Amino acid sequence: MAFLRRLRSRLVVIAGLLTLGYLLLPNVVVTVFSFNDPKGRFNYTWQKFSTDAWTDPCGVADLCGSLSISLQIAAWATLGATVLGTMIAFALVRYRFRARGAVNSLIFLPMAMPEVVMAASLLTLFLNLGAQLGFWTILIAHIMFCLSFVVVAVKARVMSMDPRLEEAARDLYAGPVQTFVRVTLPIAAPGIAAGALLAFALSFDDFIITNFNAGALVTFPMFVWGSAQRGTPVQINVIGTAMFVVAVLCVLAGMAVGNRRKRQKAA
Repeated sequence: MAFLRRLRSRLVVIAGLLTLGYLLLPNVVVTVFSFNDPKGRFNYTWQKFSTDAWTDPCGVADLCGSLSISLQIAAWATLGATVLGTMIAFALVRYRFRARGAVNSLIFLPMAMPEVVMAASLLTLFLNLGAQLGFWTILIAHIMFCLSFVVVAVKARVMSMDPRLEEAARDLYAGPVQTFVRVTLPIAAPGIAAGALLAFALSFDDFIITNFNAGALVTFPMFVWGSAQRGTPVQINVIGTAMFVVAVLCVLAGMAVGNRRKRQKAA
């Protein structure tokens, strides 16, 4: 009975750890196989431990080129979606205007719509406009579908903000710009950062919309898909592992900064 009581009291923790392990299992497999030395073209079975792929991650033709293109598109798409999404979120929360309800509903449309539908629609639009498919068409498409996620993240943060803090700043003779920079922006920063990180991940990882609107340009997800038809080089696992490690380090750094600020406030 004592064992069952202890198990029941830790049931939530155990379920959480099992779920986390299930989610991280693919990353563990990718990391392990980044040190594999396959005999054939496909890196699907373990053969022999090797660090050759880590010493030469760009050993496969066009891999690092496609990675560079994906990083550039993701960075610019994140910047564009974050700026536009933040302004839209503030407008929806702070101001009353006609068709506000319709705009709120339309914001969720790209999130609810299947990606293949949006991809085909954007391709039709670009072709009718006579636009040349490539970097800029991908960038426009990525900003469009990342925008909704940024708006939702920032809007949730803005709705939880206490407007009396901004009123207090104005009572202390702070101007509109100074109030926004010194009070509003720091409070909304966690939501903006969350939206930006989400936009970057979505843009870098996207395949369907990119494949429709890329033309002859090859991004990293498209390179991975194309390589899987002929063989899977170990360097793909190396890049995936490196991206995962960078993401984990960013999360840990954010948690460390947050805990430090909490300790400073408590002191």
